[in-house]
This record gives sequence, structure tokens and C-alpha cells, in this order.
Amino acid sequence: MKIYTQRLKTSDLTADQIALLETQVQEKNYLYLDFDTRQRSRFKTNNERNEPVGIDLPRTDTLKSGCVLSNQQGDLIQVMAADQTLVCVTADDGFMLMKGAYHLGNRHVPLMITPNALYFEPDHVLESMLQNLGLSTEQVQAPFEPETGAYKGGHAHNHAHSHSHDHSHGNAHSHSNNSHEHSHSHD
Repeated sequence: MKIYTQRLKTSDLTADQIALLETQVQEKNYLYLDFDTRQRSRFKTNNERNEPVGIDLPRTDTLKSGCVLSNQQGDLIQVMAADQTLVCVTADDGFMLMKGAYHLGNRHVPLMITPNALYFEPDHVLESMLQNLGLSTEQVQAPFEPETGAYKGGHAHNHAHSHSHDHSHGNAHSHSNNSHEHSHSHD
């Protein structure tokens, strides 16, 4: 079994490597993986010819469709995003679609955003919430490439927030929440 241990930048591939990958796709020597598998850095799978393949990458971002992996012998294999069941969210206007994206983002749902639709992995509670907001949902089969997030840049950084809230209301009822901190680490 070949074990692939390195992710290559597609911009660094030579013309010969690109031609080799095109031939391999025609010969079904590529990986067709769903989103959950593409998030992992170590796993065993089969290529499309049903030959066993091992992946042992350093902890990195999710493998995107089109990623190219290499092993120590210089063999290459390309990763393709497999079709999977998704919920497609549409609306009559862009504002309603933005509201749907806001509510899904508030719940930290992996979300694929296109100009006319939102896509996420099936969750009947979220579907019901979106329908109650007036959005249309339907299950579809499609590759899933969710947004990676604004802080993904190949470096880690931490930030802390300090908030102080002191609200008074006319009904002699007040809230006080003094300086709680949040520390986030983004890879």
C-alpha cells in the first residue's frame, strides 16, 4: 500500500506532473472523498480502482477538491470531493439568504456559500429553523467545500476580549457582567 505523506502546492506542479495526474484520473487512480474524510490527516482508503492507499499528513487544513498528495518515492495522487447528501438553502431574495447564513454561522455550522444558495450537511433542526424563517430547503447530492473561516492563513494566533456590561432598566432590575475573557486559538 502506498502511503502519501505530503501535500503539494498545485502552483508548484510541473507540466509533466499535471499530465501524469490527468492520466491517473482517466485510469481511476485518484481519491474520491467526502468532507468528513477530507478533514482527517491520517486514514486508510481506496482509490477509485479499489486499491488501498494510506494518508499520513501533518496536521493541516481540510483537503480541498483538487489537492495533490505525494509519497516519499515521488508518486502523486489527486483528491476529489465526493458527492454527498447536503441541504440546499435558497430564498426569493439575497437578504433572506444572508439571514439564513447569519443564523447558520451563529451555530458554527460548516457552510458552503454560493451566489444563490447555501449548503450544509443534513440536520433536521436547522432545516426546520430555516423554513420557519421563510427559506426553502431541499436535499441534494453535491461535493461539499465549506468556507474555511476568516482566520485560516497558515498561522496560529490568539486574541483575548474583555467585555464589561452594566445595564440599568426602568424596572429596578439590572444586569452586571464584568470582564469575562475569551481566548481562541485558530490554526
